[in-house]
Amino acid sequence: MSATRVFLASRNRKKVEEMERILRQHAPGIEVIGIDDVTAYDEPVEDQPTFEGNALLKARAGLRVTGLPSIADDSGLCVDALNGMPGVLSARWAGPPLSGKPAQDDRNNELLLAQLADVPDERRGAHFECAVAFCHSGGEEVVHGRMPGHVIREERGNGGFGYDVVFVADEHSAPGTDPELTSAELTPEEKDRISHRGRALREIAPTIAAVLAGPERAG
Repeated sequence: MSATRVFLASRNRKKVEEMERILRQHAPGIEVIGIDDVTAYDEPVEDQPTFEGNALLKARAGLRVTGLPSIADDSGLCVDALNGMPGVLSARWAGPPLSGKPAQDDRNNELLLAQLADVPDERRGAHFECAVAFCHSGGEEVVHGRMPGHVIREERGNGGFGYDVVFVADEHSAPGTDPELTSAELTPEEKDRISHRGRALREIAPTIAAVLAGPERAG
């Protein structure tokens, strides 16, 4: 396999495309492949109490199984009125994940909006947080990203995934910006610019590019 390929420990095709789009700004020839692009393997249970712990579990497993430099992220929505939850439980907030990802997203969003139904607008602050882990034959690195904002009262938008349809970033509710655009209403480029994952990936992308340009290119 070409060393310009990196493995992303995710089945989420939109996330694979998002990571490839951002990483190509630093490593133009990079190709990101996901779990569905490799031979099936036993994926680790995400049982760590932190985003960093879960990201490392997945990236280490990816490197071990594929032999490729491997990236994994763990991310979630942290809501002030819920004491930082769903947090690391974001993907399964409404229960064990369903086979259909959109259906699971719908359940999670419905539950979150119901839990916040009586919370006034001024107390609906939240932020997306993520940890991105990069593991390769020479070591590993973890970076973090955050996107502050608030949760609105209804779902809006057709883009993105997860809680994007109910989240408005601070940068899109400030004077001079389009009012109250959810993350699901942003263009992919604009979401990349301000998102928690975009910030983390831009920080770690030079490291990934350097690894791909180094000794591993011969692998």
